[in-house]
Amino acid sequence: MAGEAAAQFNIHDAKTNLSRIIERVEHGEEIVISRAGNPVAKVIPLRRTTRTGRGSLRGALDLTGDWDSDEVNDEVARDFGLPGRPRRTAP
Repeated sequence: MAGEAAAQFNIHDAKTNLSRIIERVEHGEEIVISRAGNPVAKVIPLRRTTRTGRGSLRGALDLTGDWDSDEVNDEVARDFGLPGRPRRTAP
């Protein structure tokens, strides 16, 4: 689509042909919506990033050794306005 002018619809035609416009956008086209001949909006395709499933974040996360410690869990709870977990004391 590089270098090509985007198709243009006035608001009335865009409302009437919304399903067709969405179909064109799904195929990579960009559509401009105009009011009184002046462009006011552009409908563009969304670029979805999909996770490939289990293990797809491997190598993207760096967890420290204390990531599941009581101190870290209490800090996260406080960040969300929750009380920390009660501590068990040895008998």
